[in-house]
Amino acid sequence: MSILEMKVPSPGESISEVEIAQWLVQDGDYVEKDQPIAEVDSDKATLELPAEESGIITLKAEEGDTVAVGDVVCLIDTSAEKPEGFESSSQEETSETETKEETKNVETPKEDKKISPDPIKKESYATGTPSVAAAKIMKENNIAATQVKGTGKDGRITKQDVLSLLSSGFSIEKKGWGGTRNTEIKKMSMMRRKIAERLVAVKNETAMLTTFNEVNMKPIMDIRKKYKKAFAEHHEVNLGFMSFFTKAVTEALALFPAVNAQIDGKNMVFHDYADIGIAVSSPKGLMVPVIRNAETMSLAEIEKEIKRLAIRAREGKITPDEMTGGTFTITNGGVFGSMMSTPIINPPQSAILGMHNIVERPIAIDGKVEIRPMMYLALSYDHRTIDGKESVSFLVKVKEMLENPEKMLFGAKDPIEILLGL
Repeated sequence: MSILEMKVPSPGESISEVEIAQWLVQDGDYVEKDQPIAEVDSDKATLELPAEESGIITLKAEEGDTVAVGDVVCLIDTSAEKPEGFESSSQEETSETETKEETKNVETPKEDKKISPDPIKKESYATGTPSVAAAKIMKENNIAATQVKGTGKDGRITKQDVLSLLSSGFSIEKKGWGGTRNTEIKKMSMMRRKIAERLVAVKNETAMLTTFNEVNMKPIMDIRKKYKKAFAEHHEVNLGFMSFFTKAVTEALALFPAVNAQIDGKNMVFHDYADIGIAVSSPKGLMVPVIRNAETMSLAEIEKEIKRLAIRAREGKITPDEMTGGTFTITNGGVFGSMMSTPIINPPQSAILGMHNIVERPIAIDGKVEIRPMMYLALSYDHRTIDGKESVSFLVKVKEMLENPEKMLFGAKDPIEILLGL
């Protein structure tokens, strides 16, 4: 018998412990090399733990346990033979894809609809943990574990259980109040706890103030309307608002370096680069991946990097290194309908820009009242490093460049097309 001890690898610099968020296999299962066996939470990201070798696994930690980097979390008997009929998670996903293609190619008869002889009842089932493939299908179809009757060992939900549920004519009912007085207690993830600690620390340890302004978004909306199709065809990425804001912010930071600085003890650290954090909502909570050297990027490069990082964050594949070292942060509450807010600084940074929803409002233009698409901007800043004059001037400069996008180029010929990289 050959036993391999699997230890917790270091997810990144300064991380000394992680939490077992979920085991993707059960004790005694056969696993293959590089198969994901667990999800672990650090205070910065959720990462998958792959099997280092193939064999029978013995779990040494429970879900929710906090373990130090380097601790043994499971054993793998590498001398064990693969069970007959064993199907790995990757094989299950391939089979699942084939099943979906077969289902797609089969025409559903329009007449003679039959009612399932065994309709799904509304009561919840006491189920076990879904398999990796089953969990994937459930997530795609917004199905809760309580809606599936598991037929596997100890009530484990298999892929076939979920497919059978879908093929039976199951429809997801609208969620609402059930008239009960039940309560549920869930342990906060390590990342959620760390976010809570950091937010409280910011309020207690910084002299945070917020200044506001508004920006007329018509110039940028006109540019997007005129060049959106050409931009997408040329750069293979959509033209959004965030790239304009990032570009405007980097130019303003060059004029007001204190907004891009941070406190280190009794010193102020100034940066000759702009690493811009973009706040992204993910299933695990708010994450802030960082665009490195955004000041050197074109709009297309910024859009591509935002898309890449956002996808990785939402799929749970973002790494701690991709979320550390930012010098300034932009957050967009407008995508959720926020009219105005006071964003909280992302430490150890000194400032954060909050974008909000775009609303048509009457404004005065050349002595006349006209309707324009307006957005409120909010800059929260640490008054210990940034004076009021600097904060207001910075936000005014961002406003000026957004309302006059050609100013981002400082007088280049054919400014709009050059700005878009066309």
